[in-house]
Amino acid sequence: MFSLNDSMRYYLCPGATDMRKSFYTLSGLVVNVMKQDVRSGDVFIFINRKRTTMKILHA
Repeated sequence: MFSLNDSMRYYLCPGATDMRKSFYTLSGLVVNVMKQDVRSGDVFIFINRKRTTMKILHA
């Protein structure tokens, strides 16, 4: 388990994300769409179309 704090940078992925995607695919979105490094220690947030589910990616 990890803890979130205010020294981390948080990125919200633009648009809706299909929650069936694996974390490997979400990592690909971070690199290809958001132009960020997955291993940077930043937090990447993905939300579904209805905004009822969220996935957080942190490495």
